Amino acid sequence: MTHTYHISGMTCSGCASKVENALRKVEGVESVKVDLQEAKATVTMHKHIPFEKLREGMANLHYQISTEVPVKAEKHEHQHAHKHEEPAEEGALYYCPMLCEGDKKYSKPGDCPVCGMHLVKEQKLTAAKKEYTCPMHPEIIRSEPGSCPICGMDLVPRIVQKKDDEEEQAYRSMFKKFWIATAFTLPIFIIAMGEMVGIHFSDMASKTTLGWLQFILSLPVLYVCAEFFKRGYQSVIRRSPNMWTLIMLGVGAAYLFSMVGLLMPGIFPHQFKMDGAVHLYFEAATVILVLVLLGQVMELKARGKTNSAIRELLNLVPPEATVIRNGKEERIPLEHVKINDILKIKPGEKIPVDGKVTSGKSAVNESMITGEAFAVEKNTGDLVTGGTLNETGSFEMVALKIGSDTLLAQIIDMVNKASRSKAPIQNFADKVSKYFVPAVVLVAILSFFVWAIWGPEPSLVYAFANAVTVLIIACPCALGLATPMSIMVGTGKGAQLGVLVKEAKVIEELEKANILVIDKTGTITEGKPTLKFVQSLSETISENEILQYAASLEASSEHPLAKAIITEAKNKNLPINQVDHFESITGHGITGVINSKRVAIGNMKLVSTLKRQLDETHLKRVEEYQLRGETVMFVVIDQKIAGYIGVADPIKPTSKAAIQGLQQQGLQVYMLSGDNKNTASHVAKELQLDGFEAECLPADKLNKIKELQQKNNIVIMAGDGINDAPALAQANIGIAMGTGTDAAIQSAGVTLVKGDLQGIIRAKKLSTDVMTNIRQNLFLAFIYNSIGVPIAAGILFPFSGILLSPMLAALAMSLSSVSVIVNSLRIRTK
Repeated sequence: MTHTYHISGMTCSGCASKVENALRKVEGVESVKVDLQEAKATVTMHKHIPFEKLREGMANLHYQISTEVPVKAEKHEHQHAHKHEEPAEEGALYYCPMLCEGDKKYSKPGDCPVCGMHLVKEQKLTAAKKEYTCPMHPEIIRSEPGSCPICGMDLVPRIVQKKDDEEEQAYRSMFKKFWIATAFTLPIFIIAMGEMVGIHFSDMASKTTLGWLQFILSLPVLYVCAEFFKRGYQSVIRRSPNMWTLIMLGVGAAYLFSMVGLLMPGIFPHQFKMDGAVHLYFEAATVILVLVLLGQVMELKARGKTNSAIRELLNLVPPEATVIRNGKEERIPLEHVKINDILKIKPGEKIPVDGKVTSGKSAVNESMITGEAFAVEKNTGDLVTGGTLNETGSFEMVALKIGSDTLLAQIIDMVNKASRSKAPIQNFADKVSKYFVPAVVLVAILSFFVWAIWGPEPSLVYAFANAVTVLIIACPCALGLATPMSIMVGTGKGAQLGVLVKEAKVIEELEKANILVIDKTGTITEGKPTLKFVQSLSETISENEILQYAASLEASSEHPLAKAIITEAKNKNLPINQVDHFESITGHGITGVINSKRVAIGNMKLVSTLKRQLDETHLKRVEEYQLRGETVMFVVIDQKIAGYIGVADPIKPTSKAAIQGLQQQGLQVYMLSGDNKNTASHVAKELQLDGFEAECLPADKLNKIKELQQKNNIVIMAGDGINDAPALAQANIGIAMGTGTDAAIQSAGVTLVKGDLQGIIRAKKLSTDVMTNIRQNLFLAFIYNSIGVPIAAGILFPFSGILLSPMLAALAMSLSSVSVIVNSLRIRTK
């Protein structure tokens, strides 16, 4: 028995998981499947369970379950729950760089409610805005051309370039806070440390007066840093301790100690006093806050560069396009371009949308999309991609995809999703982070008691200072940022190279892969076959008739070889006849009825099912064709072999070098092909593959992948056809050629924008670079905390007399996160 219920309030995959777990625990529930996009839960139960019982099972969650959803209410609730998925055009979405709540996104900028990190803006594809201004009065800005209302001059175009104003504002705001805090902290520091450099403020005022002066000067510092304490407080309330928890405890303890020491000095033992007054820590608290601000400033500046790859892609979109309407050229904003509009592309212009060349020819630089440096010739009928650069000639094109449907928009969307996904290696860091802050607090407490009991005089002062230092120096954020920063930079870099990664775990598995399985047609070969010959075996049927029957049948097929047959028939002006009862027989061929005749075209398996055989002469000739790498297809009319057709699909010029490069990277390369054994053998020998299998059905490819995986291999599968989709989904890493079918691309973890095996080399190198970078980041974070915390606790003091001050600890803590981000940015230069 299965029932479907509406769930409101879910905003991410984490929400869906919580709902699933809660409903599964209800007695009688057999299974639960939650659909986040549709905001519903499908519950399978042994017998009917009262709705109230399910509602009780979700009582501790803030999601609502209901049995009926009016259309309007469902639409409203869905938009409310998932407004981050399809925001208004002017809206923006933000997410935590540490992925604290998975893929959850927020509609407003600010700080992550879990870890306190500044939220990152998700990059979206929008055209640069064009405005018009007066050359004499620049304060006049209009959205449309016209005349200046002051002087009457014609307004001139003014392009507003895309730039992340919010990110820049966050940086400037933090930078302003840093200078304000520094301005007030500097005199506090001078007053507190003046004695060390020969400035005796005690001759000018009493220590109590100087203490009150430090207190007054510290108030503005606390005010501009109030957000840090708010984050720390929220971390405690939410039971998600983080860096701000430690800062709140460390700085708060030092500041409150100083306030109490200033107001009630008599309650402190003599150990805390110097010249009759309690030693205050206002300078330590304020300097720590200034250094934390400095770290935030540096972090925001460095993090701004992690999305640079996506920004460069965003800047590829021109603000305007030249459209031809009613025979006239007209410049219009990009957002006004419609599907089927005819656009004029001139030399040096960026192509605004995806489309097809209708007239003219040119060379187009596609390096910004495919990673290939050389220009590609474009002629009538060729596809062109939005964001690429027209170099030489002028041509006209028809707009086929606009807005979010363009390849560039899909690339940016895929990079956004991949950068927000978690790699398995991050699970270890997440587990460590869960216990990190409690462990640091415990170390700080132990440090206090050890110094208080066994430390030198004044032991309590040493105990307090070292406990604060331990709290300040620890940095869980460096650990939390280690993986996501590398993934963010790496996926952006991959997009520039034409390597689109669906999720982060693919990068990790790609590095470990040791076997590459590839399809032949469209992957190793061009996928643009040409017809080589037509052979009739009947005196009553001519070669042109054989070709006509084959072309008519193949017109309903999506196989790449079909195009060669249809093209040749059209070149000979042979009419394409209507086909009735069309049927595709997987792994064999296709059949249908043409002019009351049952016609089939396919491979030798198809011929075998008919229990027909070729004579020895034709069998030998067919084998010769196949050994040259040609594919032979047999045409059967009314259960008789009427003839056969030879089609050749040339090997891509880059395939051999790419396969050799992959083998040098440690991959064994196997080919699984649906083609006959002779043709497949010719290709395998030509490319020096490690192995091949021919005449493979989709199930055969799937089973071969499973067989390799059972031998503990990490398998990559690369293909481009619908028949490759099951194998792509089964493989540890599926790589689809961007030139292939949508089914293959949807099933794959990696898509190569340019359908070329060279892209797999780039993908493998990218995964190695990213995983190496992640390990470096984790090492930096672990080694920093492993060394920093014991030193802060005073482990070196018995041997060398070295103690770390809270201020130096704050500086080290601030630089730790920055070092992880800066190291991640190195991926861009590799």
